[in-house]
Amino acid sequence: MRVLVLNGSPKGDKSNTYRLTSAFLDGLRQTQPVEAETIEVGKLHLLPCRGCFACWSKTPGKCVLQDDMAGVIEKILAADVLIWSFPLYYFSIPGQLKLLIDRQLPMSLPFMTDTESGGHPSRYDRSGQRQVVISTCGFYTAEGNYDAVDAQFSRLCSAGGYTSVYCGQGELFRVPALRQRTDAYLELVKQAGAEFVRGAISAETACALRQPLFPRAVFEQMADASWGVSREDTAAEKTPEAGKLSPAQAFTRQMAALYDPSTWDRKDRVLEFFYTDTGETCQIVLGKDGQRVLQSDFLPSTTRIETPLSVWQKIGSGELDGKQAMMEHQYRVTGDFSVMLRWDDIFGLGAAPAQPSAEPRKKTNMTLMLLPWMAIWIALSIHAQIGACVGLAACALLPFAFLKYRLTIFEPCSILAVGTICVLTLLDALPLTLLLPASYLLFGLMWGVTVFLPMPLTAYYSMNGYGGETALQNPLFMHTNRILTACWAVLYLLTPVWTWYLLQTPVSYLTGAINSVLPMLLGAFTAWFQRWYPAHYAASKK
Repeated sequence: MRVLVLNGSPKGDKSNTYRLTSAFLDGLRQTQPVEAETIEVGKLHLLPCRGCFACWSKTPGKCVLQDDMAGVIEKILAADVLIWSFPLYYFSIPGQLKLLIDRQLPMSLPFMTDTESGGHPSRYDRSGQRQVVISTCGFYTAEGNYDAVDAQFSRLCSAGGYTSVYCGQGELFRVPALRQRTDAYLELVKQAGAEFVRGAISAETACALRQPLFPRAVFEQMADASWGVSREDTAAEKTPEAGKLSPAQAFTRQMAALYDPSTWDRKDRVLEFFYTDTGETCQIVLGKDGQRVLQSDFLPSTTRIETPLSVWQKIGSGELDGKQAMMEHQYRVTGDFSVMLRWDDIFGLGAAPAQPSAEPRKKTNMTLMLLPWMAIWIALSIHAQIGACVGLAACALLPFAFLKYRLTIFEPCSILAVGTICVLTLLDALPLTLLLPASYLLFGLMWGVTVFLPMPLTAYYSMNGYGGETALQNPLFMHTNRILTACWAVLYLLTPVWTWYLLQTPVSYLTGAINSVLPMLLGAFTAWFQRWYPAHYAASKK
């Protein structure tokens, strides 16, 4: 397949529109080999049409002007697919591209067609050629802004004779912080290219391509910030200079525009950013009805982030992992740390649209892992034989829970270990004074081994409260859970010592109470540590 791209943007391959065109070409290549050539229209030597009509009479099919147009026409005629790529300029096409269209007069015959509005038939048979129009504009939507373009190409290619991909909010493709959302849109364009080769872009894909990247209010804020201007400040001061924003201020406004008010939890927040490399301070006030950015007259902050602007920009663009940067102390956070744990939700308007899952992923449940152990620890101390039966019953019933919950490796291990202890108890193979401490030892070993594995035991379960499996990519989350897993391992590796000792003494009845109180105290510590340690680490310096 021979594809010719007429890139009408003066910015050449650096244009926002050309990013869409490149994605469309990638989609074409998914289905069959493509021989693609791009002509940068702005670099061509093209003279304006003189209107002499010599190409119709004196030199049929050949323009008298000596420039690059003759070669362009040859390439247009040789193409199987012709792609027109350009940004919307004042509700129409860029001037140089319009000049190229004007110079296509030699491709038409002089006599009129018998259509209602007249016109001129093509000098060449182009019935097998397919044409695509790809364009971006600076409005929040493409709807209603391409009437003049459609009128132009309906005459050039005939009505319905071309496929169009029009994207509003094109300016946002140059904002690195929005890469996740814009990349998702580019994937849609790529899909459209693949479908085009197979016949036509599906109605579902076409509908998705027409959806705005962001709501209108968000887009307009982002667009203003991308230009480095503030509408409010300019209006107040009545001078363009007054509304000019520094890079730090513009970036902060772009970030603020991504705030999702639906995440408001009945508590207003004031995020303060101190950009250490520029010496500037900006605040984002997050409330029920939206956000606002303060560049002066600051409020008391609830969370303060001290960071080089360059670092935060890299985090925003996806060049740097924010969680890893925190672990490396590239930035510092003080105050309310909970906003950092919910950052992707609070500023989630920049995220790619969620792909619906055919079946929701089940969650893990630590209670299920603990259930067999708790059964024998309680029941065995009351009556050995009955306790063993209770333990076996718990092991037998546990698999049914995984119709609702996700299985981890620790549930089968627990069933195997507890089941073995219960059988040994029923067979009276070993005394309870050995079996009960042995159960705590096995439990502690299960925790202790995972401290040295890539994923510690607590992470399998605590990830449910921190975004699911995405939490596993957070080094601070994993570091916190490794410490906590080690604490629980130490407790249960030591428990057999005093359990065995107490069972030999007259105060053996205290064993159950001690072995219940200590886990409760460690549980309270765990709940506190999960909140304190990430905030402490984020606030610490190198």
